[in-house]
Amino acid sequence: MKKLIYIFSILLFFTACEDVVDVDVPEGEPRLVIDASFEFYLNEDPVNAEGGVRLTLSAPFFDTEIPTVSNATVFITNLNDNTIVNFPESTEPGLYLPDDLTIIPEFGIEYELTVIYNSETYIATTQLIPAVPIDNIVQGDGTLFDGDETEIIVFFTDDETRDDFYLFDFDFNLLEVSEDRFYQGEAFNFSYFYEDMVAGREITIKILGIDEQYFNYAALLIEQSDQDGGGPFQTPPSLLRGNIINTTNPDNYPLGYFNLSEANRFEFTIEER
Repeated sequence: MKKLIYIFSILLFFTACEDVVDVDVPEGEPRLVIDASFEFYLNEDPVNAEGGVRLTLSAPFFDTEIPTVSNATVFITNLNDNTIVNFPESTEPGLYLPDDLTIIPEFGIEYELTVIYNSETYIATTQLIPAVPIDNIVQGDGTLFDGDETEIIVFFTDDETRDDFYLFDFDFNLLEVSEDRFYQGEAFNFSYFYEDMVAGREITIKILGIDEQYFNYAALLIEQSDQDGGGPFQTPPSLLRGNIINTTNPDNYPLGYFNLSEANRFEFTIEER
């Protein structure tokens, strides 16, 4: 699917156009890329959890094959009680999934990801970040440049008790970020435009709670990615460091991010117009 075109109020939503980002094509020795993003649907019964730890190696920018990483040790530790969830490698090379799918993280607790690969240890620490529900989604009649775009309008209500950062997933690996700086605690809506014809398609819109550091990280990755396929988190297009460090050899830092998000989703069918 082509790149999604969206429209947000320039005063309300974060735009990454304010700063010039120099994109460095990875060169030299490949680095470990750790994509450890998790979504927890706490408002569903039963609670659903999605995500895993994907390990790859950085590759030259124009390479079509991304090397996967096997034979790593992966686990997450609850730093409150030191319980551990192990992530053995699945049947899909480079994808590590939890051996206990029933353990759901709690708010206010620190969780530490550990990856051991090639005798080096990589760690990152984060907490579960809350989200808010999507109140409603409706299909609009607005268009943009070509006149054949499809508009959807997303409604949600921000939590007034905290500063929130959000990652929106518009299906088809199309993502955007937002912060509540200008709509703190208010009911809010915005329009999002699909450039390709999506009439009759069933789509799932998600809202994920993220922290400020992940907000900045995701905004840069989305800016650098054309989102034409695979999504911006499949492999970083530049040497963009996340929140994971190499405790054995700090100079051999990894790429990628460890994130735990509360998430909510809304199923919607695009109508013929």
